Amino acid sequence: MRIILRIIVAFPQLSDAKKLKSLLQQNGYDDITACNSAAQVISLANESDGGIVLCGYRLSDMYYREIYGYLPKEFRMLLIASPAKIEECSLGSIMSLAMPIHTHELISTMETMLLELYQPRKKTLRPMPKKRTEREKKIISSAKNLLMERNHLSEEEAHKYIQKLSMDSGNSLVETAEMILIFDDSSS
Repeated sequence: MRIILRIIVAFPQLSDAKKLKSLLQQNGYDDITACNSAAQVISLANESDGGIVLCGYRLSDMYYREIYGYLPKEFRMLLIASPAKIEECSLGSIMSLAMPIHTHELISTMETMLLELYQPRKKTLRPMPKKRTEREKKIISSAKNLLMERNHLSEEEAHKYIQKLSMDSGNSLVETAEMILIFDDSSS
């Protein structure tokens, strides 16, 4: 059985969604669908095994937060909006990028999100973590700072995001933070 991971790009203006779709295709992504309504997003998501929804703050029939509530748990969301809209949002586990978007930030954020979806889950029990070294603390701090700057998360939200990614993938917090930093460096 083939797993279908999909990228859904949704903006009020279909032409904007198509431009972003084209940008992603130029950077090696495929199975991308552009649309301009929440109904289309939800329908496409329910036909897939997982993926990412990139969307604007508000589509014609729903706000981003409502769409997120209807997505299957195998989907992640990347909100693309003005800095003012992102400031007023309580994002939780929704990633965000402020407009205008820079290609390297978009690709780096996509890689981070896809890491969470693709990472094989380790089923082993782990012993209690040992005390972190200064180097390990610095790596985690750098990854949090990157997420805070690039995706407009608070320190607590960035830490929770790294923790969730770590738990979902079965990797340590330090390994996960390193992967976030590596994907950012490779996108620059």
